[in-house]
Amino acid sequence: MDGTGILLIDPCTLFRSGMRRLLPEDLHIVAEASDVAGAMQVIGGEAGREAIGLVLLDVTREDRLKEELVALRTALPKARIIHLTNVPTAERVQALFEAGGQGCLGKDCSAEALAQSIRLVAMGEKVFPSDLMALLQRSVARSPSGAGPNGLSTRETQILRALLAGLSNKAIAINLGITEATVKVHLKSLMKKLNVANRTQAAIWGMNNGVLPDGAVQEPLKTALAG
Repeated sequence: MDGTGILLIDPCTLFRSGMRRLLPEDLHIVAEASDVAGAMQVIGGEAGREAIGLVLLDVTREDRLKEELVALRTALPKARIIHLTNVPTAERVQALFEAGGQGCLGKDCSAEALAQSIRLVAMGEKVFPSDLMALLQRSVARSPSGAGPNGLSTRETQILRALLAGLSNKAIAINLGITEATVKVHLKSLMKKLNVANRTQAAIWGMNNGVLPDGAVQEPLKTALAG
């Protein structure tokens, strides 16, 4: 079957049943479970794992989110992960970044927005709702020294803010009107200045040091989610 095979993990049986009816044909649920431990049992062998291109995950305990995400990344290294939650928080997003997840969405989004978000993540993007980005802004704005990172050029700071918005190199290039190769050069430079090993660590550094996502950079994601 063409499309994206989804592993749905949610403690609510009614919610899982509703998702099967709401998602369009190109986004099909190939396995479901109430928790990650149960998911490990139902996904089966290599063939079952290969059918899963994306995981939709919710957990009952926030303090176990990172642990659950790491377990999924280990079991399904090729799958992309979206965390669906009733209450998006900055702590959840940081756990998602650190564990290698690709999206965080509130369960109050529309079925159309959810489907579009899943497609974007399946194509390699990272997706976070605008209200969650506003929550992150409030979280990092508490620091009086939150004017931005020292030592970064204007362009490097723009790219760091784009990382906080969850954009890929291609999306950053489009937003800033530069080539993808130029984005990679600036990204390499800013990671060296921040002494981090990858873009995820750079984004986490930004959240912890008062760097706010650029509203203009987020606009294409808002448009895509509204489409």
